[in-house]
Amino acid sequence: MRWDDSHESPDLIDRRGDAPVREAGGIGNLLFLVPWLMRSRVGRIVLLIGLVVVGWQMWMGSRPDAQRAHGGSLQGTGAQTETPEVHFVSFVLDDVQASWQAEFAREQRPYRHAKLVLYTDSTRTGCGLGDAATGPFYCPEDEQVYIDLGFFHELSGKLGARGQFAQAYVIAHELGHHVQKLLGISERVAGLRHTQGATGPSVRLELQADCFAGIWAHSSAQRDLLESGDIESALSAAAAVGDDRLQRMATGTVSPESWTHGSADERMRWFKRGFAQGTIAACDTFGATQL
Repeated sequence: MRWDDSHESPDLIDRRGDAPVREAGGIGNLLFLVPWLMRSRVGRIVLLIGLVVVGWQMWMGSRPDAQRAHGGSLQGTGAQTETPEVHFVSFVLDDVQASWQAEFAREQRPYRHAKLVLYTDSTRTGCGLGDAATGPFYCPEDEQVYIDLGFFHELSGKLGARGQFAQAYVIAHELGHHVQKLLGISERVAGLRHTQGATGPSVRLELQADCFAGIWAHSSAQRDLLESGDIESALSAAAAVGDDRLQRMATGTVSPESWTHGSADERMRWFKRGFAQGTIAACDTFGATQL
């Protein structure tokens, strides 16, 4: 993929280097233990030490030099070795959103930009605690995409989907969920009974996001951004995160009744459909009788 290797995005928020967030931890646990600790002299000493440590951590986190500006956003202080990847994510983020803004304008619809948050391990989101173990995700409550860059290393290593356009597909897929929210699709699906399964609403929502990623790839091809092997790279990523393949890797068996994203073949098929036709109408997974 042809891209600007120094690109910075005003819609990127970098939290790498921030302390991982854990539920029911830190000062909350300390306050819970106060009555017990106050019963003895040793307990009071432990309490005092704990308060000093927590206070130091809070002070360190609030220091002006603990954050640095980037594209109008706040960044953590660490993880500088991934700078080229950050520029790539920034470029894809802006290009995908510019493409959708143009598409919405053609239909006389307003497009509202999503934000993309880079983090390490865990972070707070409008949808609760975000954990890197779940992979990249979109939170409709705060309209932000969350990505731990470690996932891209797993994508190319353990899952075998190599190439930058495999990463671009992931970003475009998550922004596809943002498009679904803006179009009112997510809200309509939320009103349905959320049953899992190979033909359930969750799978159809995810496959449509794959198709929307294909629409952006179609736009990229029209603007001569694609290079040889890019589409194959995206398809390998779509296949790598198919429910059937992930289940087979984890347990050796496949259980379609528990699917949430669709099979490898389905994910590739809907991405190719969006890429070939380049229209929102082509991505009607909810009206499709065969996925």
